[in-house]
Amino acid sequence: MDDQAGGKPVVPYDDFAKLDLRVATVIEASDHPNADKLIVMKVDFGAEQRQIIAGLKPWYTPSQLAGKQVVVVTNLAPRKMRGLESNGMLLAATSGAGETMNVVVLGPMADVPPGSPVS
Repeated sequence: MDDQAGGKPVVPYDDFAKLDLRVATVIEASDHPNADKLIVMKVDFGAEQRQIIAGLKPWYTPSQLAGKQVVVVTNLAPRKMRGLESNGMLLAATSGAGETMNVVVLGPMADVPPGSPVS
């Protein structure tokens, strides 16, 4: 399909619908023991808890993330990140580049039950 302004191809709705986006509550967060930029989080989806790892350390401390609700892609294949397994991908918006880059973790505007679907 044709490229959009962002440089990525247009995908059919059916491909997007394959993603399972859910709200999770960060119940624990800590620095990754083997990486300078990674944070290891234990997140709660209501019916289950998972470990996810994200490269957020330049913008967030673990204590800033603990207790927050975030949006997670839940049906990605697990991925090893510096020896630890990540079971989902936290979504964040980025702006700027280099030293002026800013990263904002995405979450609901009001609290919702953990595991709530995002559509």
